[in-house]
Amino acid sequence: MKNIGMVVAVEMDAVLSRYGAPSEKRREAGFDIYTYTGADYTIYAVNSGAGEIAAAAATQLLISVFHADLILNFGVVGGLTEEMAKARTCVVESVVHYDFDTSEAGWAETARYLDYPTVYIPATAALADQAVAIEPRLKKVICASADKFVGSPDRKRELHALYGAEICEMEAAGVVLTCNRSGVPCLLIKTVSDGIEGGAEEFNAELQRSSELCLAVADKIIRAL
Repeated sequence: MKNIGMVVAVEMDAVLSRYGAPSEKRREAGFDIYTYTGADYTIYAVNSGAGEIAAAAATQLLISVFHADLILNFGVVGGLTEEMAKARTCVVESVVHYDFDTSEAGWAETARYLDYPTVYIPATAALADQAVAIEPRLKKVICASADKFVGSPDRKRELHALYGAEICEMEAAGVVLTCNRSGVPCLLIKTVSDGIEGGAEEFNAELQRSSELCLAVADKIIRAL
């Protein structure tokens, strides 16, 4: 029996639509946790809300209290390249926390944590490989993550130019950093809701559809792991 911790920022409607009413719903450390029990795994879905701090706290809760064997973070993202158009689904191989900056203190360049040799924080490579084997249409990507919604086409292109990132969002760095420090594997499946030229209007229009598409892929993968 696997315990799968699912960090859900703003896509909880997709979870309820796919899995229905949970076998249990409880409040823990300020978060709502929805429990779904399958034949060979239990999903603990935490509605974290948006942002890195909330995502990191929810991830640690799943690890420390619910003893998650792996963390799954699915959700919608912005596309930073022409290839990553609406509804393109991908798996994150590494994350850049681009608004983390100790450069003025002389510690490291912008976006680099001293724990890592570069700005790229790796997700669990073996899980990303398994995800692609199960769902070959997935593309491995670098994710630019920060506590900022990015709607500007110029800023999207800039993030791609600076870091080679193909998507951007607001939770992945918190999830991956927490998992790496706790020694728990993580899998991040993301679907593009708004392309380069899209902003908040496109994001809001595509949120539900993209969320459901993303969770369908993520669910297929976790069932096959």
